Amino acid sequence: MTTTTTNRVKEFRLPDLGEGLTESEIVQWHVAEGDSVELNQIIADVETAKAVVELPSPYAGTVLRLHETAGTVVDVGAPIVSFEVPGEPEGTSLDAPPVTPTVTPPSAPETASDEVAVPPLEIADTESVPARREPNLVGYGAALEKSGRPKRRSRAQQARTAAAAPSPVAKPVDPPPAESSQPPAERPRSTPPVRKLARDLGISLETVTGSGPGGLIVRDDVLAAVGGSSAELSSVPPPAEALSAVDPGGPPATAGQTRTPIRGMRKHTAAAMVASAFTAPHVTEFLTIDVTPTMELLAELKASRAFEGARVTPLTIVAKALCIAAARNPTLNSSWDEQAQEIVQYADINLGIAAATPRGLLVPNIKAAQSLSLVELARALGSLTETARAGKTPPADLTGGTISITNIGVFGIDAGTPILNPGEAAILAVGAVRSMPWEYQGAVALRSVMTLSLSFDHRLVDGEQGSRFLADIGLILRNPAMVLTMV
Repeated sequence: MTTTTTNRVKEFRLPDLGEGLTESEIVQWHVAEGDSVELNQIIADVETAKAVVELPSPYAGTVLRLHETAGTVVDVGAPIVSFEVPGEPEGTSLDAPPVTPTVTPPSAPETASDEVAVPPLEIADTESVPARREPNLVGYGAALEKSGRPKRRSRAQQARTAAAAPSPVAKPVDPPPAESSQPPAERPRSTPPVRKLARDLGISLETVTGSGPGGLIVRDDVLAAVGGSSAELSSVPPPAEALSAVDPGGPPATAGQTRTPIRGMRKHTAAAMVASAFTAPHVTEFLTIDVTPTMELLAELKASRAFEGARVTPLTIVAKALCIAAARNPTLNSSWDEQAQEIVQYADINLGIAAATPRGLLVPNIKAAQSLSLVELARALGSLTETARAGKTPPADLTGGTISITNIGVFGIDAGTPILNPGEAAILAVGAVRSMPWEYQGAVALRSVMTLSLSFDHRLVDGEQGSRFLADIGLILRNPAMVLTMV
């Protein structure tokens, strides 16, 4: 028995990373063309609107081609890398029994192969079978279009089918229209850097005529499309600086000016903040309190063996106080459903913590924070902020928040007017703890003082409810022992 093995080329398309996004940016490739990769090996870092996600390889094989370069924004469903993977042995001896191709039932588990054996004239009803998705380990990718055509088959199966099938009768084919000399391409031919330059300059490649070999669109073609003459092209800076020199929609470039495309996490944050500011009627209240007893409690907790290994900070106490106050004032832990015209009140407090990261603002949340003890909450806060700053926050932790805290005190700021995280009723800004002269037991003493700033959605929260909520938090921070009277 003689068999041969033929390697196959597998195309991996950019998946939807679980956030319903239409595009993502390739931040960094961890592999190069020609590298051997294992299944689940991290091949790239991809930035979504909220975080940087590691992308694992869905195949084991060799990297044949990287379709896009690092720094390129890619549409979901577009091919980003091609692999050469080992193929199935094909070919059998003459005395081997014939192989009957079978259709894989819809309930069978999917494999990493795109080659599914389908017998002639036995095509499954694609209207009753859901579109199959490309196998990958992060998200689900773009669904394949429904089609009545059979799936691609291996060369051995094609040869057996061709030998058994009668020769088809040739049918006359109408000549193509005279004005169509060649079939249209899926998109104009260009290189990734040229596509990025066109995207940054707001130029559609469909409107650009390529001057390169075979109609390839080159950088000069894109620059010419925005009004640059052939004499000016030689003085135009590289693509990284092109926005500063050629920007028909903005002010003229000046020396020392730097322009950065708005995309990824920054674009998402900007859209969310504008939507929140102009949708929810914000009200902000301030409360300045003596937190000396809380600071004394923190010193005792840090020396306690029960809190060994946990980073206990003023934010930890504030977070616990917020959970207790929200249980007493549940309207602060709710949202406004505009479409259903309903107020949604939540049983769990999914506590969001605003985190400043090198790539922008993130608000990951701690699920069911009200059920955590103080030491558990301290560890959860530490893990959440470290993961966010490393850019490795999973998408699930960035959705579903119900109320948030922003710790502006770490920057030495006393108070502010925070903007609501979209979909939430309230956000609390925690100011810096300062030693200040303060009235204490009928005299003036040097005390630790903090200012709290609470913004809330006035559609959901009345002034009385917001004030009671803020007062409850202040009462706990002024005298932590008062918790015994509140729970």
